[in-house]
Amino acid sequence: MSDLPVATEVAIATRHPLGLRTLFFTEMWERFSYYGMRALLVLFMVRQTASGGMGLNDEVATAIYGLYTAGVYLMALPGGWIADRICGAQRTVWYGGIIIALGHFTLALPWTQTFYCGLVLVVVGSGILKPNMSTLVGELYPEGGARRDAGFTIFYMGVNLGAALGPLACCYLAQCLGWHWGFAAAGIGMVLGLGQFRWTRHLLGNAGAALPDRQRVGRVGIGVMVGAVAAVLGSIGLIFAGIIVVYPPAVARFASLGIVLIAAAYFAHVLLLRGLDVLEQRRVWLILVLFLAAALFWAGFEQAGSSFNLFAERYTEREIGTGGFVIPAGWFQSLGAVFVIALAPVMAALWVALARNMWNPSIPMKFGFGLLFLALGFGVMAAAAGFVAAGKQVMPVWLVATYLIHTIGELCLSPVGLSSVSKLAPRKLAGQMMGLWFLASALGNLLAGLLAGALTSDGIQHWPLMYLKIAVFPVAAGLLLIAFSKRLAGLAPDVR
Repeated sequence: MSDLPVATEVAIATRHPLGLRTLFFTEMWERFSYYGMRALLVLFMVRQTASGGMGLNDEVATAIYGLYTAGVYLMALPGGWIADRICGAQRTVWYGGIIIALGHFTLALPWTQTFYCGLVLVVVGSGILKPNMSTLVGELYPEGGARRDAGFTIFYMGVNLGAALGPLACCYLAQCLGWHWGFAAAGIGMVLGLGQFRWTRHLLGNAGAALPDRQRVGRVGIGVMVGAVAAVLGSIGLIFAGIIVVYPPAVARFASLGIVLIAAAYFAHVLLLRGLDVLEQRRVWLILVLFLAAALFWAGFEQAGSSFNLFAERYTEREIGTGGFVIPAGWFQSLGAVFVIALAPVMAALWVALARNMWNPSIPMKFGFGLLFLALGFGVMAAAAGFVAAGKQVMPVWLVATYLIHTIGELCLSPVGLSSVSKLAPRKLAGQMMGLWFLASALGNLLAGLLAGALTSDGIQHWPLMYLKIAVFPVAAGLLLIAFSKRLAGLAPDVR
């Protein structure tokens, strides 16, 4: 029996590790850079060249957006593998941040070729960094339970603090000084994040440190890595030289199929060839169900940076007062993050309170609620698009309401998903399974870009029906998850 007073034991059990501060602020600055640039991306690509943009049409621009955002999450799988087998999560986060900063500063250069090089660098760096940040949070809470859920929700507040500030700063600079000033601001944010991580890294202790007895990477593994990097760089060079001509929407469709095949192959490999026991196999099956639900959720949610962004730019009344100040369209990208900051403490307290009273919804049920809120948001956008189709500009309240509803759905699904994978994944595959989890986001982002491409500026009369069609699938999936939540939760009865 412990000699500590009961009150002291309770305080220790509920206090969060100091290392959470390090991860909170590192992720905040990384997300500042990512979401600040993301808010500019589609608007920059569709803007006419005379106004400093690239002059692309909506379908091509949104497909590139989908490929870029999907690439960030797709790189999470090798990013987790690098941490598991080579560097450890802490060092992998450091190297990934450096690559991200280089990418944003490359985007700030005023040439089309460097623009695409910058996108590739941000994709690689973000993919390397992102899964390992979540893995580090999980390792700070080895006991699991509701406290880990609360820790992930607090961490998610750091994500959204950066996501709220990034679009405000980057879009304002882009509107006042020029597009590339906005891209440069994103790079400065990542540099600040790197400095903070280096300064407070000691608070993490042994979490994510490379283990002395970790498996060494053989010659085959090194050869595969070098070959993959060479293939990617060679393909980029041929595209820039004009030898290979690509059509981004076709590439996005091909990549979507590729991700589905990669995910299926990896799940089959883990279930059949990694020697998992029965309990571990059941947990992996539950991760598969959650993977599919998350991909569907992000396909709708990520309209924020594409079709919702274009909706704000073209069809929303943005002029304020008599001074003629026009709200930058990218500022609406901060709404979801602001709502997360406001609601995340409420949701974190709710999960802990429900768990204390044995009323906490199961993981599949929380996912079901998230999908239903997603569908409700698209119902609001369908109504707003109906007014636009009738020839009217709409007030910002429609986008505000949609982002609020989608944020509630996000808080039911995203932080819960991160925490669930860290608890469900077999210990020896923790980094890889977290990377696989982000593969669901990659698939969702690709589908989001393709969906947005169908919502072109000359087809606004079709937007209301398109938004309603998008809502049908999350409604069906959400109801199925809720109906079968007990059976699905039974695959991992010891995980809450």
